[in-house]
Amino acid sequence: MLITGKGGVGRSVMTAALAKLAAKRGKRVLVTEVGDEGDDYSPLARHWNRERLPQHPELIEPNIHGAVLLARTGQELFLKSVLRSGTIARAALGSDALRRLLSAGPSFREMGVFFQLLSALRQKTGPNPTHELILIDMPATGHTLSLTGLPETLLKLVPGGPIAAALKEGQTYLNDPKLASAWIVTLPETLPVSECLELIEGLKKTRMPVGGVVVNRMPADPFTAEEREGLGPLVDQHGWLGREAFKKPLVAHRELARLRSHTALPIFVMPELPHEGLIAAMAGLLDVATPLPLPTGGA
Repeated sequence: MLITGKGGVGRSVMTAALAKLAAKRGKRVLVTEVGDEGDDYSPLARHWNRERLPQHPELIEPNIHGAVLLARTGQELFLKSVLRSGTIARAALGSDALRRLLSAGPSFREMGVFFQLLSALRQKTGPNPTHELILIDMPATGHTLSLTGLPETLLKLVPGGPIAAALKEGQTYLNDPKLASAWIVTLPETLPVSECLELIEGLKKTRMPVGGVVVNRMPADPFTAEEREGLGPLVDQHGWLGREAFKKPLVAHRELARLRSHTALPIFVMPELPHEGLIAAMAGLLDVATPLPLPTGGA
């Protein structure tokens, strides 16, 4: 499951909540995020009281392993698979010239991340997979589309050889709705909803199945319709402090309606929740959601 959406909508919180819920149901979970070399802070890792997720899968909670997807790690895994030697692969990546090429070349970063993800997906197959569910806290919209569109883009340039074989293998996972889906997290606001709708179309073009949308932080409306009818003109006339907060639920319901009118995908609405106990509360709400975006049977 790719958890994606505009920056600041709550992707990491949703990823953590889904991971903990799946683990509670007895699933073996791998929770990951796309990172960069030198990053010293991860919002996702903070939900497990860590600054960063480990470079290779490591148990961070019962039934949950965590890892960060890094271009360099994936590139090393790819070279190891081709050269049949981890020592030679590491030595090759130790070359300054090759490192500069891999850093500057178009799609090389995404290829590294893609291959590390593919390595994890390979471990998911078989009668007793290492992980039954892999969750990926994706970067913001543009980077997500770069990754999901990578196979089709690169296969036009590299139609044969080990790179093409890896890309085609990855496609068998990511483009199969029985095996993979993207879940878009958004807010009930104009710009996030607009970007969400654009992302739905972009993912379809890259043939990435979209499972549904999570509308996060839906505000509660403390006023009745009659109270709003009476207060609305006064708020507009006097420009009182709190005018924006007064209108926020109206905007939220308008944008939720717009989202529903433009997509037939399942939409989960999550209320605004206090920061204290946020992950547990969100996991509890997802636990009673129907249909739930988690596997319920085998791997």
